[in-house]
Amino acid sequence: MSTVYEMDFRVDSRDVDLFGHCRPSAVLGVLQEAATQAALALGVSGPEIKEKYNCLWMVTRNWVELDAPLRWNDLIHVKTWHRGASGASSYRDFDLFQEDRPIGQGTSVWVMVDAQARTLFRMRDLTEFRGTDGGTLSKSIKLRRPAMPETFDGRARRELGYSDTDINGHVNNAHYADFACDSLHLERLGRGKFVRSFQIDYLSECRAGEALWVDTAVRGDALFAQGRGEDGEERFDFTLKLEDLP
Repeated sequence: MSTVYEMDFRVDSRDVDLFGHCRPSAVLGVLQEAATQAALALGVSGPEIKEKYNCLWMVTRNWVELDAPLRWNDLIHVKTWHRGASGASSYRDFDLFQEDRPIGQGTSVWVMVDAQARTLFRMRDLTEFRGTDGGTLSKSIKLRRPAMPETFDGRARRELGYSDTDINGHVNNAHYADFACDSLHLERLGRGKFVRSFQIDYLSECRAGEALWVDTAVRGDALFAQGRGEDGEERFDFTLKLEDLP
């Protein structure tokens, strides 16, 4: 069985921002789809693990790094693989190419949770992952919760609704990037620059009908956003680095 799943995607008009760059949320959407198709190929898609293990897939961290912005009509080739399973989580790695030239990379951390109890499933018991990891392709990157500023500069409120949700009934992971970039007013900060890298840590589920308070800070080309529910509970951390256009 192949350990690497490959797919192409073309950056279209729905993906780009006012600068003609593929938005962070759209990049995450592509990686999410690649991960979904890879899971289907391995027999561990959402419906399959729900039926066999009564579990749901959840992503807990996403990290992406780009060498240059992805622009409208660019044809991008994605390769993805998992690193195996140990403990309660598993890493999935991604490489991005344009005309056989590496242009970016990413990695994400996934867990399986019981559909009712929301307790973690022991990943070593996922038999479908045995012998299907990326082997020598696997990255050494380990994602840790980023250091956030002690104080924030701004605050925005975000209502969550139907269009934010996914098949699991909670807010889709890619939408958090939009919440953060909107609250940071990337339309003002991004001119002449591109998103070099970003990371999202998902700390607690959000659902339609709730509201988030998003605290923001800008420290040079390093941007930060932290989302909290109206109860004050932390929901996500977001960090982003801008770089001058090449």
